[in-house]
Amino acid sequence: MTAFETLFRVRHDCPFIRISERHASMRMYSWCNRVHEVMEVVVDEPGEYEAVLGEVSKLATVLDESSDGGKAHLITSTCFCTPYNSVSMNIEDLDVLDVSPVVLSGGWEYYRVIAFRHEDLAKMIERLQARGFTIEVLRKTPFEGSIAGGILATESLFSELTGKQTDALIKAYGHGYYQLPRTEDIQEIAAKERVARTTFQEHLKKGENKIIGSLMPYLQLYRTHQPREAS
Repeated sequence: MTAFETLFRVRHDCPFIRISERHASMRMYSWCNRVHEVMEVVVDEPGEYEAVLGEVSKLATVLDESSDGGKAHLITSTCFCTPYNSVSMNIEDLDVLDVSPVVLSGGWEYYRVIAFRHEDLAKMIERLQARGFTIEVLRKTPFEGSIAGGILATESLFSELTGKQTDALIKAYGHGYYQLPRTEDIQEIAAKERVARTTFQEHLKKGENKIIGSLMPYLQLYRTHQPREAS
């Protein structure tokens, strides 16, 4: 049996999704044990934090909370999951493993699943669509390695990036800056985005340096377990 990994996102009638639509800088990470739901809410724009926290608190009975002013851990008194708002409840009888957490951002919920049969993944998608979910498959690849070894928290990689650095990286990628051969250079991208070349280049290079710095411990760890090539 060959396992494969699928990343996909869904949209459905969910108050937390509506909050993420109203607050573009918010990301929510959710874990659920069918009794309590634990949510980690991260808001990049400080001015939005209190508003987001207030909206979430109206929907959830908060049993415990810890916060640093930009991140809140919330534990609700009851699980919100039903077959009409939870992907996990639609795969419990299938050969599909839901890898937590669920990520909410920009009006979508993002999921990572490990599937062991193609027909089970197809059945999952069919169920979700029948229950009103909009689903978009973002990536489907053969799964190699360990499940635990494949999990890398996005916060550990990207938390040091500023919004402008993140935007510069996304825009550069979208314009083909990282393709081989490169389709556009920094001058061309800056002109199309209507920003100064030096400003765009500064945000881009600082963002690249921060990501490489965050990745390096993981890369070094991976290298220690990777077979050495013959001289």
